[in-house]
Amino acid sequence: MAIQSINPANGKLLRSFEALTDEAISDKIALAAETFRTFPAIPLEHRALCMNKLASLLEQEIEEIAPTLTLEMGKPIHAARQEVAKCATACHYYAENAARILAPEPIQTENSSYVRWDPLGVILAIMPWNFPLWQVFRFLAPALMAGNVGLLKHSPNVPQCALLIESLVRRAGFPRGSFQALLIETSQVERVLADSRIAAVTLTGSVAAGRAIGAQAGWLIKKSVLELGGSDPFIVLPSCDLDEAIETAVRARLVNNGQSCIAAKRFIVHQAIYDAFERRFVAGMEAMKIGDPMKEDTDIGPLSTPKIAETLDAQIQAAVKDGARILTGGQRMLGEGNYFEPTVLIDVPRTSAVYREELFGPVAMLFKVASLDEAIEIANDTPFGLGASAWTRDPVEQQRLVAEIQSGAVFINAMVASDPRLPFGGIKHSGYGRELSAAGMREFLNAKTVVLATSPSNPR
Repeated sequence: MAIQSINPANGKLLRSFEALTDEAISDKIALAAETFRTFPAIPLEHRALCMNKLASLLEQEIEEIAPTLTLEMGKPIHAARQEVAKCATACHYYAENAARILAPEPIQTENSSYVRWDPLGVILAIMPWNFPLWQVFRFLAPALMAGNVGLLKHSPNVPQCALLIESLVRRAGFPRGSFQALLIETSQVERVLADSRIAAVTLTGSVAAGRAIGAQAGWLIKKSVLELGGSDPFIVLPSCDLDEAIETAVRARLVNNGQSCIAAKRFIVHQAIYDAFERRFVAGMEAMKIGDPMKEDTDIGPLSTPKIAETLDAQIQAAVKDGARILTGGQRMLGEGNYFEPTVLIDVPRTSAVYREELFGPVAMLFKVASLDEAIEIANDTPFGLGASAWTRDPVEQQRLVAEIQSGAVFINAMVASDPRLPFGGIKHSGYGRELSAAGMREFLNAKTVVLATSPSNPR
């Protein structure tokens, strides 16, 4: 079956690839397993040289790499450049910090004791289309620096990005087989994960995909990390800098054409400032320029696939049927491409299914609250728990928000973002495990306890 790369801005076929046969898949797994036999023995300093070379390739070839992201999934070209540059920062971070993270940890006991960190082996990475380089590199960089080997099953609508990453890794000097792209259908993933040579799996994707992969990994007793959806709250309280909060709110909702797990989706605003926030937030959403993502002045490009646009449209119509009101937008745009109007919904009832769903596109829900208690209650009234942004200058409010919001990250007076230096991941239906930082690298390492017994003293 063909794996197709289709331009979401006009629906035209860019390239088509045949999915790997079972024999070809087995050959790639065999190469990965064979590579792992020797790869961990390569000195860490050499792996760091390759990782810094990989960063340099990204930095030097950013103008050649970025258009591939835009053409395959529709993000504005300036955002594509930012994504490529961010991947380079992750490479530099792990090249510079791997020795510290991987260093044996002495533990005081009556013997000589320490923990050493050993790689697990071949890791299957199942990655999404919305950040087709960054999602991969935040796994790739720590995995390779730790001595693991990677197999990438990328989303089927970004095959050129998958092959581009594999090529960059090889050109950086990493051994053949240390990182390979598997151009396969979703139906072939179960067979790959079941292979005894696969040590662990990491997935970024939908809750449904997480359930399927998590269940199979659990049955196979293989380590898994799941980074799933999010419906992040954006709380705005009276003491905030309202100008900055509103400007950030628009960006936070529309990042990556609204297709980000950590994009703010539920805006929870105190009644004392609600009217001003609503009016200016709607104006900010309406001011965004929608158009060709290859143009420098485009703010919002197309959604990645027609199905995503159809799903978003159905969610909006369901919310309206349940009693929600549309303040602006609400329609899929006519003409070629998967374009969707920036949309603001209010009065979404808690009984509506949409209230508890992730809206993966440029659609925001606004909620008016009378107190901090009510804001926190609504923020936590979701099956997700990935990130949260809260705006207040009050130190007491800040501490309550940090302590009481149920999520993997809380950003005060800042937009939620991933950073190689910080652990990234969620709770509840947003998944488990962490990416990035030392925590992310250690997800796929064996914390091996070592005890060297001292000679017993002579009895007295």
